[in-house]
Amino acid sequence: MKILLDENLPIGLKTVFQAGFEVKTVREMNWNGKKNGELLGLMTFNGFEIFITIDKNLKNQQNLDKFSISVFLLLAINNRRETLESLIAKAILKIESGDYDKLTVIS
Repeated sequence: MKILLDENLPIGLKTVFQAGFEVKTVREMNWNGKKNGELLGLMTFNGFEIFITIDKNLKNQQNLDKFSISVFLLLAINNRRETLESLIAKAILKIESGDYDKLTVIS
């Protein structure tokens, strides 16, 4: 499963994922600064299946049905690794069980 972490998430979150997940960051892909629509298109073209972000505006700015990916929106008070690790763990459980939608909110 190919997963992309948004540029506003700490790179260290990659270590929370176990084997079986191919996790990249926007920075690693050199997609920093891309607008959401362009980023979602690049993800689709490059075979990513899941996008994880804390950008609450994404769902209002983009028609997610146009893209063959699922978005996980983490509702967090900040973007520190310590804050986000438990949310990532919840997201992983949903991914592994297949219990997610086009947009899945994790709080």
